Amino acid sequence: MNQTMTTPAQPWYREPWPWLLMAGPATVIIAGVFTTYLAVTTSDALVEDDYYKQGLAVNQRVERDQHAGDLGLQAELVQGGEGTLIRVFLRGKEGVILPSELTLHIAHPTRGGLDQHVALHADGTGFYSGKLSAPLNGRWHVALESAKGEWRLVGDWNIEKQSTLRLPATVKAVGGSDVHSDNKGR
Repeated sequence: MNQTMTTPAQPWYREPWPWLLMAGPATVIIAGVFTTYLAVTTSDALVEDDYYKQGLAVNQRVERDQHAGDLGLQAELVQGGEGTLIRVFLRGKEGVILPSELTLHIAHPTRGGLDQHVALHADGTGFYSGKLSAPLNGRWHVALESAKGEWRLVGDWNIEKQSTLRLPATVKAVGGSDVHSDNKGR
């Protein structure tokens, strides 16, 4: 006598293999929906719309940097008060007439909404001060320029590591590397 026992077949949703095979595509679909949500709801503040205009502005910035080097300009920036006061000491070659007003551009490397533009007014020979809209913490790109935009000094400032930022004028050398104007004769 041959008796074979057959177990009744279970419905497909009670088996583990179909679920295991569907888990991969389901994960990809969920990740795609989440990525689409992020792309639609977040801003792309670091993306510039007009690359051509920015490319043309590079030559103007280099000329302003060169002019600052020709004038032998150097600046020291200090954050004071409760972090909302900025003081600048500016000096140049002998005979250079310093402006009565400067403009300070402070840009956060990743968050454009934290950028600040500060007008600095002369307090005395070479000393300028202005008020920040918010205290600075962390790392910042700094550009100090004359109010008329004739020259500029640039640098990076990590507030936690250095309480004072020194901005020497940089000049493009023939090889394309930056040379600080206070090191040219050495």
